[in-house]
Amino acid sequence: MAAARGLRWPETHRRCEGGSRPPRPTRRSILTVKTLRPSTDLTAHTPAPHRDEEWWRHAVIYQVYPRSFADADGDGLGDLPGITGRLDHLAALGVDAVWLSPFYRSPQADGGYDVADYRDIDPIFGTLADADALLARAHELGLRVIVDLVPNHTSDQHAWFQAALAAGPGSRERARYIFREGQGETGEEPPNNWESVFGGAAWTRVRDRADAVGSSWADDAQWYLHLFDSSQPDLNWDNPEVRAEFEDVLRFWLDRGVDGFRVDVAHGLVKAPGLPDWSGHVTMVEGAEDADDTSDEPPVSRTSEKHHARPPMYDQDGVHAVYRAWRRVLDPYPGERILVAEAWVDPVERLARYVRPDEMHQAFNFGYLVTRWDAPALRDVITASLRANDDVGAPTTWVLSNHDVVRHASRLGLERTGKGPNGIGPADPQPDAALGLRRARAATLLMLALPGSAYVYQGEELGLPEHTALPDAVRQDPAFFRTSGDEKGRDGCRVPLPWEADAPGFGFSPTGTTWLPQPAAWAALAVDAQTGRAGSTLELYRTALRLRRELGLGVGALALAEEHRDSDTVVGLINTGSPEEARAAVLVVANLGATPLVLPEGTEVLLASEELLHDDGRVTLPADTTVWLVRR
Repeated sequence: MAAARGLRWPETHRRCEGGSRPPRPTRRSILTVKTLRPSTDLTAHTPAPHRDEEWWRHAVIYQVYPRSFADADGDGLGDLPGITGRLDHLAALGVDAVWLSPFYRSPQADGGYDVADYRDIDPIFGTLADADALLARAHELGLRVIVDLVPNHTSDQHAWFQAALAAGPGSRERARYIFREGQGETGEEPPNNWESVFGGAAWTRVRDRADAVGSSWADDAQWYLHLFDSSQPDLNWDNPEVRAEFEDVLRFWLDRGVDGFRVDVAHGLVKAPGLPDWSGHVTMVEGAEDADDTSDEPPVSRTSEKHHARPPMYDQDGVHAVYRAWRRVLDPYPGERILVAEAWVDPVERLARYVRPDEMHQAFNFGYLVTRWDAPALRDVITASLRANDDVGAPTTWVLSNHDVVRHASRLGLERTGKGPNGIGPADPQPDAALGLRRARAATLLMLALPGSAYVYQGEELGLPEHTALPDAVRQDPAFFRTSGDEKGRDGCRVPLPWEADAPGFGFSPTGTTWLPQPAAWAALAVDAQTGRAGSTLELYRTALRLRRELGLGVGALALAEEHRDSDTVVGLINTGSPEEARAAVLVVANLGATPLVLPEGTEVLLASEELLHDDGRVTLPADTTVWLVRR
């Protein structure tokens, strides 16, 4: 075996006389752990003081994509009764809350993110009574429920947009959306050069719609803005009617008992005055990129000076007034109801503006999600994220997968890690499945040791990979069609979950029907196949979530381990845990290199993402493995 480097336990985190910890730190900037006198302990991050009921500061939140979680009625599409019937799995997993992707009435042109009625359930998912039953069962199990809200755009089948088409130019109805005259001699060109996130132009001419034939707007030359699909027209958030409507929608669901809202495209509501031209392009999750930006740096590491100018359709200062108004709606409700921003904002200092004390409670940390499997890059993003959020007294969130990106068990098995491509097809370079899963388990253990709130995407607790062999004929993502197949899209991460290894459709549906085909290899990853099996990914998650809760890692102070502060291959962190927890601080070591790493003597292994190695009486950490240690 190649010689392995040693790892020292930082003296700062040894017990003081009498078994107490050194005094809690007062500085909040990022520093490395050094051997200091017990009275002058310095750490990287000190959580802001908070009340016990502020559950969202340290919660682990599980994302459910409803059409792919569980199907109760046998039609092959997941539904609310199916989710309710499987909530025991989430309670046993040890999460604190469930976030439900959209279940509203919708034509389903974009998987429910095209909402036709914000106050009703789409029949494919059930009824309002089913939603009430889900909320009641979740609360009975001690799970909070967060629902998706899509305020940037509606469906083109929403009553407002249908009224806007019929009312014509200059009407009150059109003022709720962004309609403009075209450019050119006859208005034949779009009002500006903006591109849709899904590909193609971000504008559609009313007369060019398929439903214009024979309609009252068949000759209408105006254009409407849609930053996503043409079936998703953008709302005009300068219009007081729009603002009042969504405040009422918030109250509708708060009154039914939801515990918060994940806000889709939270940075996109307000556009720059005049809608100026912009030659860049925006991609899912990563956000804006300059056409000439070939930087290999992860987005979070770019400084404000180097970063490109903000796109005129995103992260405009006026959006913050919307969320301050929403916060005034939520705060009077009991139980700490929360707002969570999906905001593709860079640099991280601007993202932190969304979680100032009178705005949102959390914002997704996409900078962390897209960071390469690289020790310096991971240290940088963790450091920058904590520093920026500490400055506004907010917790940091951590996430590795969601419904918009290639699953991290596959992304981390690609030759180039990071965000990965926008979908993987059969003809594309394929991930190394074993390497991807090994790194995914290590990445998860690193993430769950970080203070703040963590998000888990459905199925990642099973180690599910991306379905990379989906035939084009079954794909449904509009990104696939709008790019003529150049992007395979997001269907591969939305395949229905496997619950029972030997059941048709792996137990997803009582009939065995699934709206997307499941890989045969998923039988070994089904919930029942992994439950109780030592070393399975499901049991790794269950143990990690239990220890995270018991040790208070979500509210702990964090420091960089001095021994590996500049390492090219190792991330070493110390999380002091909850001040009420009597156990020693947790040393978290992630070995991203090829050389095994000798673990310090006198330590106890709490949890490791893979089996540790034993060599000449030494315990070593193999490559692509993370371990949690405490001092004996």
